[in-house]
Amino acid sequence: MIPARLAFIDLETTGSNPVRDRITRITVLEAEGDQLSTWSTLVNPQRPIPQFIEQLSGIRNERVVDAPIFAQIAKELANRLHGRLFIAHHARFNYGFVKSEYQRLGKSFRADVLCTVRLSRKLFPEYQKHNLDSLIVRHDLTTGDRYGPFADAHLLWQFWCVLKRDRGEEALAEAIRQQIKRPSLPPHLDSALLDDLPESAGVYLFYGDNDALLYVGKSVNLRQRVRTHFASDLREYKEMRLSQAVRRMDWHETVGELGALLLESRLVKECQPIHNRRLRRSSDLCTWQLVQVAPGDCRLRLVSGQTADFVRSEDLFGLFANRREATETLRKMAAAHELCPIILGLEKPARPGRPCFAHQVKHCRGACVGKEALGVHSARMLSALMKLKLTAWPYPGAIGVVERDELREVEEVHVVNGWRHLGSARSEAEIQEILLGQSVQGRFDRDTYKLLTAHLSKGRVRVRLLSGR
Repeated sequence: MIPARLAFIDLETTGSNPVRDRITRITVLEAEGDQLSTWSTLVNPQRPIPQFIEQLSGIRNERVVDAPIFAQIAKELANRLHGRLFIAHHARFNYGFVKSEYQRLGKSFRADVLCTVRLSRKLFPEYQKHNLDSLIVRHDLTTGDRYGPFADAHLLWQFWCVLKRDRGEEALAEAIRQQIKRPSLPPHLDSALLDDLPESAGVYLFYGDNDALLYVGKSVNLRQRVRTHFASDLREYKEMRLSQAVRRMDWHETVGELGALLLESRLVKECQPIHNRRLRRSSDLCTWQLVQVAPGDCRLRLVSGQTADFVRSEDLFGLFANRREATETLRKMAAAHELCPIILGLEKPARPGRPCFAHQVKHCRGACVGKEALGVHSARMLSALMKLKLTAWPYPGAIGVVERDELREVEEVHVVNGWRHLGSARSEAEIQEILLGQSVQGRFDRDTYKLLTAHLSKGRVRVRLLSGR
């Protein structure tokens, strides 16, 4: 069935980026049956309109100076769009700008969205071009002043009538259904939950019978990720089992991706959800330490995560869940670089002076029997180890890793010291509270180390020094 209440939307903006740019004009053509009504207003974007945009849209800076800002027309726009199918040409662009404007006001906006470009491609696949000018020529649509506020919205309404006439209501209804279809939620979850979920970064939690935590996940877009979970549950056995078991859902918003990753890792380790296997804490964490036993002769010693000094040591290599993983990694490295298993401590000599087995099959250069100098072997071993080298803590004390969401104008500071994530804060008072309790907070964690080194090394975040605070 074709939705009865429609809203054809046309926007003009200061540019193409909904985070940086703003709306300069909004036009809404409301349709219900054959009853049409139109509404349009200029909007003061509170920033200059670039000259080339003025030429494209016909809206000049002097025309919007006295126009209302978006906050002044937000309520009326929401009332006009409420309960209507949001229809636009390149709908993602138009919908994205409207959502962004409401987000700046601390409000959410959601609607079922239909893109007429996608409709045209679906129902007229024999044509290559689907821009508005092509639709005008192809379907003999009536145009007036293309710079007029209602022109493009009326063109979309005409195209809608063409779709019903030429392709039939049944085909149009199916094309609409495919665009706006919603995943079927597990029977115990309220379908309104999908609308409540924010389209921002964060962590979501699925609970089962007796409120047992089943799964913790993260995403930069919570609403989209949860929709994907339940849209795929019939195709993947694991997802289907999880979907059938879910009784309740909760979520926590974060400012950015790093905050979501850190929170997910902490919750998985603390709560050990049934369906999470990754990110669980390893009680047998260990690392290889390089020890010089004599000038030019370096050996490796396996040390536990509880005794290793991950803050200051410059001679640690690799983070392993257990001894077996550490040993297997070293064996592969020895084979790849023709290193001696005896020197590496992986093998004991059959008797003094006897070569290792690898040397007998020409996979070792003979450091075990003096054919390769120990200094040369140590240098080659160090070279092979470098890709596993751990980074010592490069700061004099605690730091704040800052994430900021420019659209929502919110900031979160992840307090870190010695690769330990001590907590996250959104105020100076919260930062102080975390720093005061840092002596009893957290311990070194492999996943946290990897997350922090990845983000810090690539300059993805801003760092504040918090030492001495």
